Amino acid sequence: MATFILIAGGWQGGWVYQKVADILTAHGHKALPITLSGLGDTPAPTANLETHIREVVNVVRSQRDDVVMVGQSYGGMVVSGAADADPAQIRALVYVDAYVPDSGDSVWSLTTPRFRDVFIAGAKADGLTCASPANLDPRCRPHPIGTFLQSINLSGRWREVPRKTFIGAHGWEGSPFLDLYQRLSEEPEWSTFALDCGHNVARLNPEALAEILLAQV
Repeated sequence: MATFILIAGGWQGGWVYQKVADILTAHGHKALPITLSGLGDTPAPTANLETHIREVVNVVRSQRDDVVMVGQSYGGMVVSGAADADPAQIRALVYVDAYVPDSGDSVWSLTTPRFRDVFIAGAKADGLTCASPANLDPRCRPHPIGTFLQSINLSGRWREVPRKTFIGAHGWEGSPFLDLYQRLSEEPEWSTFALDCGHNVARLNPEALAEILLAQV
């Protein structure tokens, strides 16, 4: 049995993974969809990337089983930081159409001008949180802008995790992850998968995502 720690992308909480979690638990595993600070019912406008990484590290350290960490979009920053802090218990890292940072990177530095414009427009109200785009699920919450702006500090220990997988969602326009997918496809320590769906893979194709996750254990 493995424990799957599931980290959503920007503006979303653990609810985005509910169908995936149901499939994983039906196969006898433990699934922990995480709602990070500020993305649930309690605002946390001053949370930054370090805040979210620390929360996930604490979850990892509380588990007895081997861990598979899954990060979608922004969640790739969080799982990278958590794995770098404590890689020993982590069996696999799975990036779902997600940022894969080097030390010193941030979501802001890695993303495209289109999404920087989204962040700027979303932060106009208070400068602390970024309002969710209008087309997202009503359960979405304003995202603490510091988590998008803060650079990550990595020692490189996250690379000790034995299995690293990148899932590209190739069914939407304007993806900032296409070049990353191509680069990782050529690196022998990575496995890559391409799905013909929109960015929100956990909602749009939970069965395919769960199948890939189950193959990690």
